[in-house]
Amino acid sequence: MRTLNNKKIGVIGLGYVGLPLAVEFAKKYKVIGYDINPDRVDQLNEAIDHTKEVSEQELTNVLTHVCTSPKGLFLTSDSEVLKQCSIYVVTVPTPVDKNNRPELAPLIKASSTIGKVLKKGDIVIYESTVYPGVTEDECVPVLEKTSRLKYNVDFFAGYSPERINPGDKTHTVANIRKITSGSNAKTAKTVDELYRSVITAGTFKADSIKVAEAAKVIENAQRDINIAFVNELAMIFNKIGIDTRKVLEAARTKWNFLDFRPGLVGGHCIGVDPYYLAQKAQEVGYHPEIILAGRRLNDAMGAYVADQLIKKMTRSGTSLVNAEVLVLGFTFKENCPDVRNTRVIDIVRRLEEYNVKVHVHDPRANADHARKTYGIICENGESKMRKYDGVLLAVAHQEFKEMDLKSLCKPNAVLYDLKAFLPDSIVSARL
Repeated sequence: MRTLNNKKIGVIGLGYVGLPLAVEFAKKYKVIGYDINPDRVDQLNEAIDHTKEVSEQELTNVLTHVCTSPKGLFLTSDSEVLKQCSIYVVTVPTPVDKNNRPELAPLIKASSTIGKVLKKGDIVIYESTVYPGVTEDECVPVLEKTSRLKYNVDFFAGYSPERINPGDKTHTVANIRKITSGSNAKTAKTVDELYRSVITAGTFKADSIKVAEAAKVIENAQRDINIAFVNELAMIFNKIGIDTRKVLEAARTKWNFLDFRPGLVGGHCIGVDPYYLAQKAQEVGYHPEIILAGRRLNDAMGAYVADQLIKKMTRSGTSLVNAEVLVLGFTFKENCPDVRNTRVIDIVRRLEEYNVKVHVHDPRANADHARKTYGIICENGESKMRKYDGVLLAVAHQEFKEMDLKSLCKPNAVLYDLKAFLPDSIVSARL
């Protein structure tokens, strides 16, 4: 294996994870960014990132349109260009299917693409979230079959799980400590040195690829279970008549209290990763009770919130016949455009079961993705032109604090704040 100084790095998948990583590597190395979507590549070559994770200036600073330049980021949808690379970093999505089973097809396809250009001495590093064993049991055999090279003799592998937090401009890729691993001691050292050269927060070299895979998948399973716990508390306190937010505020005064908040759990990490761990557990003959119980509870929160809003509306004297409700926010989290696996759709669908007219307003959501994936029209300007029987804040975008929400409410309207984000003076109810 060659020294880091003359490495060319191929990043496969230029989404929320791959693009920021490619930009960071390109500040120091020659990087070829590859994506199967030519439209995405064309946009990025114009320094436009619809995910908003990388600014126009950041992209402009590293972009190069010369494939042979010694440093910088060259973008392409032509996999043949990847032949120049000696390190490949896979950052494709790992979603679940409609039955919540891990969907490894993007990972297998990426492995096949790399296998066609793989050479002796090359390293393939996976960042996509998986259950323990996927890298070596599922991906490596594809690399071997396609390349006709032998694992840990002709080529090597590593795993360094992504820790991207969409919309977070503080905890960026270089500012989050990175777990690294390799298929043998020498590769593990090379992979760790590579990431340490660009990650200012430092690295942690795991004992093995499987350990690194497991560490990643439990990070989000842990968060999912903790959020499920406070969601259940919110349901209990709602029945008792106690403000959950005030209970948590009091409990937070203890030094070791874990500060989790109730709410929806969506996106491509917390709402997905526990199913990967559950899948592996069931494969080895163990049925995970707590992990799946947390998933069931969190997946039911959208319907619960919609039911609570409807109850409040009927108690205020609002007839549901021809009633109109405004849902504020459609992304899976605040201050980002990502609508993947958003659980706000559960609120919308439940409200529609009551035959109320639902309007969605989100100034940040990728409107095209919302329409194509969910059939949801994000009404931005027009949603402010009418008054509603109910307003439900589902996502805490900063823009919503600047809106005059009371002006959108009819006299008996209910303003429900799912995120404990709005001032007490205007809110009718909270989770």
